[in-house]
Amino acid sequence: MNIDLIANALFFFCKIWEDILGFENAEFYIKRWPQLDGLRFENVLISFPDAIPCGIKVAADGGKINLNPDDKYVIKEGDEVLVIAEDDDTYAPSAIPKVCAGLCPNTVEPPKYPEKILFCGWRRDIDDMILVLEASLPLGSELWMFNEVQEKEREKKLTDGGLDISRLENIKLVHREGNAVIRRHLESLPLETFDSSKRLPYKETKPTSLRLSAFSHSSWIREMQQASDQSIIISEILDSRTRNLVSVSRISDYVLSNELVSMALAMVAEDKQINRVLEELFAEEGNEMCIKPAELYLYDQEELCFYDIMLRGRQRREVVIGYRLANTERAIINPSQKSAVRKWSHDDVFGHLHK
Repeated sequence: MNIDLIANALFFFCKIWEDILGFENAEFYIKRWPQLDGLRFENVLISFPDAIPCGIKVAADGGKINLNPDDKYVIKEGDEVLVIAEDDDTYAPSAIPKVCAGLCPNTVEPPKYPEKILFCGWRRDIDDMILVLEASLPLGSELWMFNEVQEKEREKKLTDGGLDISRLENIKLVHREGNAVIRRHLESLPLETFDSSKRLPYKETKPTSLRLSAFSHSSWIREMQQASDQSIIISEILDSRTRNLVSVSRISDYVLSNELVSMALAMVAEDKQINRVLEELFAEEGNEMCIKPAELYLYDQEELCFYDIMLRGRQRREVVIGYRLANTERAIINPSQKSAVRKWSHDDVFGHLHK
C-alpha cells in the first residue's frame, strides 16, 4: 500500500469538493447548446476549452440528467450539457481540436485488500457512513468504533437510523468504549494496526470552547502519529477556525463538514437541477468522484495535453475532471490551456467521474 499516494488522493478529493461547492474555481452548470446537436458525447467532451462536460440532460427522457454518458450518445434537439466551469458566462463550445490520445498503458488496477479503520467519536448519521463503507470496502474489512456511547445504546441508535447490522457483509463492526482524548484509553487499542483513522465530533453534546476543542483535537492527532506513521489520519472539523489551529499537525486531511453542507445547499438554491447531480454523486450507487494514480493513464514522464488524458479516461469509461501534480498542494479542476502539452509523472493523481 502506497501511503503517500493514498494521502495525496484524499487531500485532492476534499479539495475537489471544496472547489466545486465553493463557488470559487469550478461548479456545475447546465445549458442548451444547439450547435452541438448531432455530435456524439466523445466529441462534445473536448469541445469546451474552458469547461469539462460530464453529463447530458436528456430532453426525450423527461429531463433526466445522465452523468458520464456513453461516448456514442448523440446530442439531440432539446438536450442540455452539464459541465464543470468557473462561471456560467465563462465557457462556450468551439471547434473540435485535433487530439491523438493514444492508448492507456496496459496497467491493471491493484486488487482491493481488507482494511482496518478506526472511527473515534460519534455522529447522528454514522449509520449512513457505515453503509458507504460497506459498499466500497472489500470483504473482510473491519470498522472499529471507539467512543463513549455504550454498546447497547449504539446498536439502538444504528437500528433507529435504518441500519440492519445483520446485513453487513463486507465489514465487521468492532465496538470499544472510551474517550479518544484520554491517552490510556487510546493505548488500549491496537493503534499501529489501523490503515486509517477518522475523528468524528460528537454532535449531540454541548459545544466546547475553541481552545479546548483544538487542544483535544491536537492531542488525538499526536497520539495517533506516535502509534503509527503508516496510518492515514482524517478529522472532521465543525468550526472552520479550528482548521488554522490544526493545520500545523502532520495530518493526512480534514473535512469541514458543516461548511461543505452549506456550500451544497447554496449551489442547489441557485439551480435546483444540481440537486439531482449531487444526489447521485453522494449515493452508494451510480457515478461517483474517484481519484486514480497517473500510471493508469500514461507512462512516466510522457508528454501529453489534458485533452489526451480526457480521451484516455474515456477508454476506462471515466470523465477526467482535474489533477494534482506530485509535491504540490493545489488541486487543478477544469484546467485552462487543455491543449498545452506537458510532462507527467506517475506520482501525479487524477480526479474523475466513474460509474
